[in-house]
Amino acid sequence: MRKHYLDNIRWVTVVVVALYHVLYMYNAEEILGGVGKITNLSVQHYDALMYLVYPWIMPVLYVVAGISSRIVLDRHTNKEFIRSRTRKLLVPSTIGVFVFHFIQGYVSMSFGDAFTALAKEGVPAPVIFMIMLASGSGVLWFCHLLWIYSLILVLVRKIEKGRLLNLGAKTPLWLILLLFFPLWGAAQILNAPIIPVYRFGYYLAFFLVGYYVFSNDQVIEKLKKYAVWFIAAGAALCVAFAVICFWVRGGMNYADKPVNVGPLYVACSYFGSLAMLAGFARFGDFSNRFTGWMSKRSFGLYVFHYLGISSMALIFAKPGLLPAPLCYIISLIAGFAFGYGLYEIISRIPFYRWAVLGIKKEKKHVQRQSDASEKD
Repeated sequence: MRKHYLDNIRWVTVVVVALYHVLYMYNAEEILGGVGKITNLSVQHYDALMYLVYPWIMPVLYVVAGISSRIVLDRHTNKEFIRSRTRKLLVPSTIGVFVFHFIQGYVSMSFGDAFTALAKEGVPAPVIFMIMLASGSGVLWFCHLLWIYSLILVLVRKIEKGRLLNLGAKTPLWLILLLFFPLWGAAQILNAPIIPVYRFGYYLAFFLVGYYVFSNDQVIEKLKKYAVWFIAAGAALCVAFAVICFWVRGGMNYADKPVNVGPLYVACSYFGSLAMLAGFARFGDFSNRFTGWMSKRSFGLYVFHYLGISSMALIFAKPGLLPAPLCYIISLIAGFAFGYGLYEIISRIPFYRWAVLGIKKEKKHVQRQSDASEKD
């Protein structure tokens, strides 16, 4: 049976990511990457929402990816798994940059007038072009890491030969709680010095915990039993993190050291993820027409939403053409319009659907069989 709660966690979290990026685009906390503050407010209190969600939105997606990898590998060979992950993750985050996502690179570099600055420094045009391509990766860093983790998982599986999965199925509740400590340790290692989102050790730990522990139905049943407690703990920790880092300490940079390696940050990441897993497994394990529609397009929303948000910011907010509230609203609408609209367009173009979204063209007889099974 399909685990609908995983689909629902995925699309709900991606929606939260899109909302987060609107606030991030115009944040007043000097967290670089967008236009920055465009209001006259002395304190943008709503920026605290970024602190509430940032610690857990990506960890929970890696946990879900780990669980999903277990489901795929239970039915397919390692070779088929790697081939599938290469098409769905590596192709869009590499070839896709050359054929489409360079547009994001242009927008991102235009925020800080990087083209003019680099040209004045005497940087050759081909080098500037390559920098633009690298900037176009944007949110696709998630795909880069997940593809690498998929390769690591196949290697680990060959070494441990299923023994860790058997142990993971027996994980007691007290050990689930204590997994916080190895995750805190993982937060300290293999962090990229320049681009802080590339946290190789940290997100790998969440991915492997998802595969070896939370992919087991026995463990999920334990989480479901105490779902309300996990939701309360996760919410309390995230509120505490927001209060301390935003109001008490005056808007600390949550995305870099020392904050993102601290115990409170990791606790928000882990117990926030547990809250999502437990909550959706108990209350959100269902499917209907709406959730099915959202789930099918969640990757498209993830891939394209930031282009809509950043494009509107560059056109309207950076030159100050519109009042701040309108800039927020337009960016929010554009994020979802670009996310769903570009998915609908590009998913129908043969080469681009493969290069940008990792979708392969189904053979006609396979499609007919699929249609027949849906009717049954």
